[in-house]
Amino acid sequence: MTSTTPSSAPMPSSGTVPSSGTSGSVPSSATASVAPVTTAPVPETTAAAITAAGLTKSYGDKTVLDGIDLRISEGTVFALLGPNGAGKTTTVQILSTLRTADAGRARVAGHDVRDAADAVRAAIGVTGQFSAVDNLLTARENLLLMADLHHLDRREGRRRTAELLRRFELTEAAGKPVATFSGGMRRKLDLAMTLVGNPRIIFLDEPTTGLDPRSRRTMWDIIRGLVADEGVTIFLTTQYLEEADQLADRIAVLDGGKIVAEGTAEELKRRIPGGHIRLRFADAHGLEAAAALFDPSSSSSSASSASASSHSGSGSGSGSVGRDAEALTLDLPSDGSVPALRSVLDALDDAAIEAERLTVHMPDLDDVFLALTGPAADGRRDANSPKEQAR
Repeated sequence: MTSTTPSSAPMPSSGTVPSSGTSGSVPSSATASVAPVTTAPVPETTAAAITAAGLTKSYGDKTVLDGIDLRISEGTVFALLGPNGAGKTTTVQILSTLRTADAGRARVAGHDVRDAADAVRAAIGVTGQFSAVDNLLTARENLLLMADLHHLDRREGRRRTAELLRRFELTEAAGKPVATFSGGMRRKLDLAMTLVGNPRIIFLDEPTTGLDPRSRRTMWDIIRGLVADEGVTIFLTTQYLEEADQLADRIAVLDGGKIVAEGTAEELKRRIPGGHIRLRFADAHGLEAAAALFDPSSSSSSASSASASSHSGSGSGSGSVGRDAEALTLDLPSDGSVPALRSVLDALDDAAIEAERLTVHMPDLDDVFLALTGPAADGRRDANSPKEQAR
């Protein structure tokens, strides 16, 4: 069952803890060139809830974790992203004392996960990928069972159960068998069971998998409330990139057993080229005039090119101007900043060119994920390695 682990509970061999902005897509070429990955340092303005150094784990000849380092501040949401098999669940299992790392050290809530596992378990809660509620019991009975496993006295157990049922809006369904619950209700009960022991750190391993959009957003609100109201630290693994974007204070991307990037959502997005301003025109004449203005290679007039360059140079992104004659659109590389947008509008005004529509397109976490993970990303990292650059 996924829950806060009482310090006296035995550890199982399985992976569960016992119950004691902008719109539009980025062209595919936008991810073709990615700057060498560097991990942004975590500001050490608050105490660390979780730290890890050099964590390594292999199963047979397969290396799952290859020396990962982490520092997660108290009272924040940290999201670990990665493709299937990247090692996300293994990381959670090591940090929650369910598995032992082959090498490296980790501390959770100030305790070493290897030397003080009971103290770690007393401070954490774990909600796994699949709900671990007892279908034969009611919601109230599931929570009371957790209270017993945490050695709460009967009065406190009933009080805590009633509080959690009310908080998760399960009071009306408290007496119904869990087998009758929807997926969203089961996940809410699963998280409520994790909170019976008042954990300071909660590991959520893909907590909204299989939920509909409304239930997913309800879970997001609950997670935000835990952090904002109670100062709980959340370690989140997810494959829903919007979820990480919405919730996480910091995000790490795990691929091939290594942390390939870490930072805030905005920091990660800025690493990926492909941001652009898209101009749409009413006719081909307007498109051609704008293309000549902003793209020197398409214009014989050095004066107009120089004028456009002076306007669009500030805040422009990397890449070339893209033109779609059929759609009557022109894509100008841009970082999406206000000065960059203003410079484009000024250039159009100076040249007396009228655009029918203007939209700003910036890379999102989908683009980050695709650029930093998988075989193509492996090739780019190899090309940026010191060994490869020395050739």
